[in-house]
Amino acid sequence: MDKKPLAARIEDELMKYILQKPVEPGQKIPNEFELAQRFGAGRSTIREAVKGLVSRGILEVRRGSGTYVISTNSIEADPLGFGRIEDKYKLALDLFEVRLMIEPEIAALACRNASGEELKMLRRLCDETEQLYRSGRNHISRDIEFHTCIARCSKNQVVETLIPVINTAVYTFANLTHHMLMEETIRTHRAVTDAVLKRDSVGARCAMMMHLTYNRQTIMKILEERDEESC
Repeated sequence: MDKKPLAARIEDELMKYILQKPVEPGQKIPNEFELAQRFGAGRSTIREAVKGLVSRGILEVRRGSGTYVISTNSIEADPLGFGRIEDKYKLALDLFEVRLMIEPEIAALACRNASGEELKMLRRLCDETEQLYRSGRNHISRDIEFHTCIARCSKNQVVETLIPVINTAVYTFANLTHHMLMEETIRTHRAVTDAVLKRDSVGARCAMMMHLTYNRQTIMKILEERDEESC
């Protein structure tokens, strides 16, 4: 017997439907009434299932328009089990420690090894992340794709296995901070992209370090404020 709550089971079924149909990113899924009929569930359950996929960066609800697929790459597969860690702020800090060790060097490797097509993709992902961020729409999945692209540009097979760590870190940070660092994120994403496009490994390394440092400082500030409130 599946012991998951009904909404969680419907969320899984809806994810399967999106993948098997398939419903491509940018396309709209059926409305709440149609989904309720398809899955034999109440509309409140459908609403909860949709919310679950929104939080996972799969769906986006656009007022007056409908619900759209924005990514089919769910990071909630969580192959490393980070989802079981309750203190997400401590997790975010631990992930930043690891990212600071590896991502600046990954960016430097990308400068040397990225193909011309990959460089075009990186520029596009940088542009799209900025557009989504500035419009107030869910940018998390595109942000994850941006960092994944840099990792793949390194052409290092060990780095490929570390992509879930980077993805989880981006997702965790974005959900803790929302739009607190919009300008800093956009600026440092652009700096990393420009350096990689110029194949400037020193510049890419420094830009990635700055990007991660801004993020870590924000988590530290939130924790300090939380500690002050609890005193």
